[in-house]
Amino acid sequence: MFMSRNRSQERLALLTYVKLMRAANSARNFAARTLTGTGLTLTQFAVLEALYHLGPMSLSDIAQKVLTTGGNLTMVAGNLEKQGLIERHSPPEDKRVQITALTSKGKTLIRQVFPRHAAAIVEFLAVLNPEEQVRLGDLCRKLGRREILKGASSTNTAQ
Repeated sequence: MFMSRNRSQERLALLTYVKLMRAANSARNFAARTLTGTGLTLTQFAVLEALYHLGPMSLSDIAQKVLTTGGNLTMVAGNLEKQGLIERHSPPEDKRVQITALTSKGKTLIRQVFPRHAAAIVEFLAVLNPEEQVRLGDLCRKLGRREILKGASSTNTAQ
């Protein structure tokens, strides 16, 4: 009996995980299509959007906001800088930190692209009614916080 319940829980968890990953991939692909013709990848767009809405920040802060690694972000930021969409500088008080900001060209581009992107996200999620969207958001936050809390507790026990 105990084994059967564990197998049942395992099966449910795995099926739920697959559905979550499929939904996330579907959302990502849908969002990426809104960028066709802009010359931007989804990660590049995310960096521009974060800088547009939050203002200049360090690469490590951007990496946390757009859910990517520091190494990947360094490459993405370099490409955006080559395109003249962002600029990076180190503040005099800490040369190890690079503060990244939008250029006027970057601001112009994100102002053009963001409304189309936002409309596409609204369209994608329209399959869910507002209450379902709130519930999904709550469930996603709960899953996301679980990993954050788990990391914090393992850090505390290691000290």
